[in-house]
Amino acid sequence: MWSMNKAIRVLVVDDSVLARTMITQGLGKSPRIEVIGTAFNAVDALSKVAQLKPDVITSDIEMPGMNGMEFLKKLLPKYPLPVILVSSLNLRVFDALSAGAVDFVRKPEPGQNEAFITALTQKVIAAAGAKVRRAPATLASVPNAPMLGSRPSLDQVIIGLGASTGGTEATLEVLKRLPADIPGMLIVQHMPTGFTGMYADRLNRQCQMEVREAKNGDEIHRGLALLAPADYQMRVLRTGTRYTVSCAQGEKVSGHRPSVDALFFSMAEQVRCKMVGIIMTGMGRDGADGLLQMRKAGAFTIGQDKESCVVYGMPMVAHNIGAVQIQASCENIASVLLRQLNTLQ
Repeated sequence: MWSMNKAIRVLVVDDSVLARTMITQGLGKSPRIEVIGTAFNAVDALSKVAQLKPDVITSDIEMPGMNGMEFLKKLLPKYPLPVILVSSLNLRVFDALSAGAVDFVRKPEPGQNEAFITALTQKVIAAAGAKVRRAPATLASVPNAPMLGSRPSLDQVIIGLGASTGGTEATLEVLKRLPADIPGMLIVQHMPTGFTGMYADRLNRQCQMEVREAKNGDEIHRGLALLAPADYQMRVLRTGTRYTVSCAQGEKVSGHRPSVDALFFSMAEQVRCKMVGIIMTGMGRDGADGLLQMRKAGAFTIGQDKESCVVYGMPMVAHNIGAVQIQASCENIASVLLRQLNTLQ
């Protein structure tokens, strides 16, 4: 178990010698990280874990012999270690996250090695303190939530949800417990460029409401959840009683684009109907200040509890500054939300 007063011991797994060298040298520049070994494939990695005792593993997802998914299924039951995936634009990354990987970074395009190493370094540091969530042997199905029905009060509600490390699975746990006619939802999940469209499609297949990647000018309405596109800030705009989203690149907010704070601050400023803010697992404090402004503007606010967070950072800061009205586990956030919605007249 990693202790905060020592360097994070990392095992780098990749079948490319160039990638192993780049990652090893890049991570080695951080005084908080020590690369203790490399492995050229998953089988090699499994043979070295017991001896090297890493705190975090970085792993390619596409490797000959045994891919990243199979690696996780063999590794995590015996060694519940945080794994950061290094992936090309590949839908299988989400299967690997559901199997227990903590986070992922996108393999760099030519000329982007420095940005890649910066992102990977941040994720390794976050992962060192993460809670590894192993996938259950059998996936329990969640019964469809009953429809909320034709209630005009629910037509005038907007729900904002923000998450980071561990959030891809946590957000799914919330959304799959909500009905098809949920009030309009806006979701910010920190994610590399190219993956938000695939993630929205995955949520759309597994949840009852429509989920899609947001486009500039999209109208917010019941039964629709809009996911902020990677590298764009998503904000709410009001025209009378009509609400739409703007998606623009602009500056980073709280170090992120998309930023949970950018969304939440815009909701606090623009929304004149009922609103709900939900902050979930993630490192740092993005979303905490925005959620506090939402609460001051009359929003009902929910924070994910420590026990169910992969990284209890964003929800902890939000709770500590008084932004959160109620804390709930990942599996119970939906029921807390639905209870609140059922009180609206």
